[in-house]
Amino acid sequence: MNAIITVVGSDKVGIIASVSGFLSEHKVNIADITQTILSGNFVMMMMVNFENADIDIDTLRTALAKKAEEMNVEINVMSEKVFSAMHRV
Repeated sequence: MNAIITVVGSDKVGIIASVSGFLSEHKVNIADITQTILSGNFVMMMMVNFENADIDIDTLRTALAKKAEEMNVEINVMSEKVFSAMHRV
């Protein structure tokens, strides 16, 4: 299963390291990633794969919500199927 993770917040050192480190700890593979700074705001989108993960999407969502609070950013986790359906033209 694939999921889309978005991270948005004020730019600061360590956002990518914190999120990607957590994913690595749980064997969640980052299949694609893009990030940019828009008017001082950090914006990142990742497509991740749960093929070898030791965590499910709901547990990941809860854990990343806690990380988001610690880093003062917003992190959303959504199934790729739901994301695709929402963004179909």
